[in-house]
Amino acid sequence: MEFCVEDSTDVHVLIEDHRIVFSCKNADGVEFYNEIEFYAKVNCKDSQDKRFGRSITCFVRKWKEKVAWPRLTKEDIKPVWLCVDFDNWRDWEGDEEVELAQVDHYAELLEKVSTKRPPPAMDDLDDDSDSADATST
Repeated sequence: MEFCVEDSTDVHVLIEDHRIVFSCKNADGVEFYNEIEFYAKVNCKDSQDKRFGRSITCFVRKWKEKVAWPRLTKEDIKPVWLCVDFDNWRDWEGDEEVELAQVDHYAELLEKVSTKRPPPAMDDLDDDSDSADATST
């Protein structure tokens, strides 16, 4: 789930068993608040959120992973601002190997979200090699 708010501040995400509560402010100080009741129970202990420059992404794991939901929300009416992200669409009738690969991909995303690594070393970059190439031609 992704909340698109550019240059967000004061971000608060609360993931509970049956709902998610999201609030923040944008660069202009406008406050945003969303509360979504999930269709069914989620595993709040295995769910996380990550803030990026233009959005806040929430990784929410369903309590019963092998059960498809007909919709995200408990209510049958879809909010106008809610849409499907087809880049992350999952076909429930897919091959078991594909499902395992998607679970691995999800695990990698969670690891990236939860693990901060130091930046790569750039000791091997040499400014002289570019200028030498330019003078030899």
